Amino acid sequence: MSFTAEKHPTEKIKTMQQQKLQELLAHLNQHSPFYKEVFKKHDIDVTAFKTLEDLAKLPVTTKEDLQQRNDDFLCVPKNQIIEYASTSGTLGSPVTIALTDNDLNRLTQNEYNSFLCADGSAEDTYQLMLTLDRQFMAGIAYYSGLRKLGAGIIRLGPGVPSLQLETILRLKPTAIVAVPSFILKLIQAAKDAGIDLNKTSVKKAVCIGENIRNTDFSLNILGRKITENWNIKLYSTYASTEMQTAFTECSVGRGGHLQPNLVIVELLDEQNQPVSPHQPGEVTITTLGVEGMPLLRYKTGDICQFDDAPCACGRESLRLSPIIGRKKQMIKFKGTTLYPPALFDLLNEMEEVLDFVVEVYSNEIGMDEVLLHLLPADGSKACDNKIRAYLQARLRVSPHVNYIAAEEIKKIQFPEASRKAIKFIDRRA
Repeated sequence: MSFTAEKHPTEKIKTMQQQKLQELLAHLNQHSPFYKEVFKKHDIDVTAFKTLEDLAKLPVTTKEDLQQRNDDFLCVPKNQIIEYASTSGTLGSPVTIALTDNDLNRLTQNEYNSFLCADGSAEDTYQLMLTLDRQFMAGIAYYSGLRKLGAGIIRLGPGVPSLQLETILRLKPTAIVAVPSFILKLIQAAKDAGIDLNKTSVKKAVCIGENIRNTDFSLNILGRKITENWNIKLYSTYASTEMQTAFTECSVGRGGHLQPNLVIVELLDEQNQPVSPHQPGEVTITTLGVEGMPLLRYKTGDICQFDDAPCACGRESLRLSPIIGRKKQMIKFKGTTLYPPALFDLLNEMEEVLDFVVEVYSNEIGMDEVLLHLLPADGSKACDNKIRAYLQARLRVSPHVNYIAAEEIKKIQFPEASRKAIKFIDRRA
C-alpha cells in the first residue's frame, strides 16, 4: 500500500491495520521463540484478537527483553537474513535487527513514503551527510528510498564541512539529509569561507537525530538558528532501528506522520494505559509486515505527544510530536526534573557556548549530578559569568561546568566506532 494510505478515511485505515495485526499475531505464534513463550505464559489465544482495541490486552515488550533475548525474536532461518542492522546502544547494550529481502523492500517503501511526505520528487538531488555503513539502518533506508523515488543521490557521509560545501557548489543538490547541529557547523564554515548558502542550489533539509521543534511544533532554537542563516525548508523525522519505520513531517510541519500500513503506534503512561492527545506518553509500536524480527507492543523508551486530528495536508493519520525525552534519560537534579533535549535547547540558545556534551552521574548518596562539558566562545571571565548566570536563571539550579577545547570535545563526541555525535553521556549506575 502506498503512502496515500494516510489519506484514506480513518475507518479504512483501522480496518487495514486490524487485518495486518491478525497476520502479525499468527506469524509470531508460529515462528517467534520469544512470543510463543509469552503467549503460552499468559494463556493467549491469538485468534481471539480481532481489533485494535484488543491490542491493549496483550503484554508489552521492553527494550530489556530485546537486549537480553535478542536471538529469540528472530522469526526466520538465518539463511533468509540479507542484512544485519544494529542500534547505537544509547540506552544500554546494542540490539541487532535482522532483515530479510522482504524487510529490505519494506524499509525502502518506508523511506520512499517519507521522502514523498517531505515534498521529495525524482527532480531532486539529495546530499546524504550521514553514516552509510557500521550497521546503521537509517543510512541504507535513505539510500534505498531515494533510489525508489528516482532522485539523485550524493553519498558523502558525515562531517567535513569543507568537503560538504565544495560538493554542494560542484554537484548542486536541491536537498540535504543531516543532523541539525551539523547544519549549524556547515553554516559557520560557509561564513568563514565567504560562501552565501542562500545562493546555492539547496532548498530543503530532512533533519535527523535531533529535535528542530518544540512540542507546540514551533521551531526550537536549533531550528531557528538554521533558518535565520539559511533560507531552507526543514522537515523533521523520527525513527528507530527497532521499528524499521519513520515518522516524517509534511510541509505543514505539525508532527511526524504515522505510516499506518507499516506500524501501529500507542502512547502509554506508566501503567501501560493509553494517554489522551497532547499528553506525554511512551511511544509503543507494533510492526506490520516485518518478517525477520517483528515486534509486538514494543516500548521504545521515547516520550512524545500525539495529535489525531486530520492534518491540513489531507492526511488523516496520527502525528507524533518531537521527542520530549527518553524515559531512562530523565534527570532528577536538585529537585528539578530535566530531559536532555531541554538542556540541549538551552545550551543551543547561548551565543557564549559553541559546542557541548551533557554528562550525568550519581553522587556519593545516589543522587543525580549534571556536568556540562562546554566549548566557550572565549576564555574570558565575562564569558564564564554570562554562562553561569544564564544556567542559574533558566534551570533555577547550577550544574557543574567544565570548559574544554575544540579537540577535546571532538574526542568525547566521536569515540571510536561512533556513528553520530554523542551529546549525552549517562554514567549513573
